[in-house]
Amino acid sequence: MSFLKSLFSRRSSSEPAAPKTLKTLEHKGFLIRAEPFQSEGQYQTAGVIQKESDGVLREQNFIRADRFTSADEAAEFALAKGRQIIDEQGEGLFR
Repeated sequence: MSFLKSLFSRRSSSEPAAPKTLKTLEHKGFLIRAEPFQSEGQYQTAGVIQKESDGVLREQNFIRADRFTSADEAAEFALAKGRQIIDEQGEGLFR
């Protein structure tokens, strides 16, 4: 049965899995979600920055070229990069 399931599955084995939030951090009223993903045997730094304003939730995704051997290291780096983006761009991030 599993053979047929894999044969007719829409997702190929080389297709990356959906991002999974590993860590979150609030910084200056923004929420940073670290969502590293596996790429070529390592974990690529990625995340989402969110902020609710006037009842509207705004999001900005970011992906960095930095890769790590563990998901935890990539998540920590994603949080640091998220803080840096917020410090540099602030509310301008969503323009």
